[in-house]
Amino acid sequence: MRSSSTLIRSSVTAAFAGFLFGFDTVVISGAEQTIQSLWELSDLEHGLAMSMALWGTVVGSLVGGWPTDRYGRTKTLFWIGVFYFVSAVWSGLATDFYSFMVARFIGGLGVGISTVAAPLYISEIAPPESRGRLAGMFQFNIVFGILMAYLSNWLIQHVGDEAWRWMLGAEALPAIVYTVLCYGLPESPRWLIAKRHRRDLAIEVLQHVNSDASAEEIDALVGEIEIASNEEQKSTHGFWTPRLRVPIMLAFFVAFFNQLSGINAILYFAPRIFEAAGLANQSALLKSIGIGVTNFIFTFVGLWLIDRLGRKTLLLIGSVGYIGSLGLCSWAFFTETYNIVPACIFAFIAAHAVGQGAVIWVLISEIFPNQHRAAGQALGSFTHWIFAALLTLFFPKMVTLFAPGWVFLFFCGMMVLQLLWVQFLVPETKGVPLEQIQRKLGIS
Repeated sequence: MRSSSTLIRSSVTAAFAGFLFGFDTVVISGAEQTIQSLWELSDLEHGLAMSMALWGTVVGSLVGGWPTDRYGRTKTLFWIGVFYFVSAVWSGLATDFYSFMVARFIGGLGVGISTVAAPLYISEIAPPESRGRLAGMFQFNIVFGILMAYLSNWLIQHVGDEAWRWMLGAEALPAIVYTVLCYGLPESPRWLIAKRHRRDLAIEVLQHVNSDASAEEIDALVGEIEIASNEEQKSTHGFWTPRLRVPIMLAFFVAFFNQLSGINAILYFAPRIFEAAGLANQSALLKSIGIGVTNFIFTFVGLWLIDRLGRKTLLLIGSVGYIGSLGLCSWAFFTETYNIVPACIFAFIAAHAVGQGAVIWVLISEIFPNQHRAAGQALGSFTHWIFAALLTLFFPKMVTLFAPGWVFLFFCGMMVLQLLWVQFLVPETKGVPLEQIQRKLGIS
């Protein structure tokens, strides 16, 4: 089916939550050292301040499935924007360490819930042949937000002693734009059928998002969704059952390995890593923008390939890229060959963008049945963010206790394990309707 303007508009709007996700989580990188010195924070306090948004994200991802199921995908997306706006304004006006942490925690709630609701919503309204590209726009917007955060920090850094406040407060503007755009989003037809039993509204939504589909095609699709939903409702099995062991393990490990690559630690502490390689502060910030540009460009590549090569192939390509770039970066620090560190980091970011970055949210949103999709998305998101929070909390201490070469070597070893996992245990979901994926995974 050809993508309609309603489908594109709805997908782009939902995916814009990813822009705020990327902006919110990375904008702190330009302010972290100023905040540490301003409030005279210890290494542990500094790690706590840096990771507080991630702890909010952990909570948001853990509970995000509840409002997404109870109140609907679109209402949840709207309130995500409100959380982002409040966090941005409060963070910029924070007068002490504790107030700052509360503000960052609220933004983290928005990030966590967005990683549940946005990819899930897009996956549920998109046709199989374009589901990867459309759901992958969430990741594209994440890296676009990251790039804009790095660029915004670089532009604002010379405003004055209070530049860090403007860096953090700048997010309020895109948060308002996103919140307004969420008005008028059509609800997910699969949620309408599975949770509200509104066949009529589901048909209306499908007619708008698949405007070139015939009435017979729409009826056939609705019938398939209803059959799958009825089978789930009749089942006496809950979420944590052997019946769902395959999607549960897939969601856990794709999120686990995503963070054990070191991606968030490297993104958040990019200026510090470049300084450890002997680069001046301003040059480090500029190279951080280079990370954003690299991420942005190669995410385009990942989106172009995801419905052509498939999810598994991209994960394999990314794994090989991770191993090579992280291994070389470790060698560079051990041998003090610092001139290749920026190239290694850029290669690492490219591998992430094409592989894990393009695939993670798409894959998690595809592998669970309708009745458990929000819970499954929450599981994958929670796993992702609990490990992101732990790594961000302890990363400053890690690079104090261990030479950077050992830290990068650890991440490299984890990516060897990921390569083996993908090769032997990850199935392909490219071009398969959602209701057929659950049968492919042995769920029904």
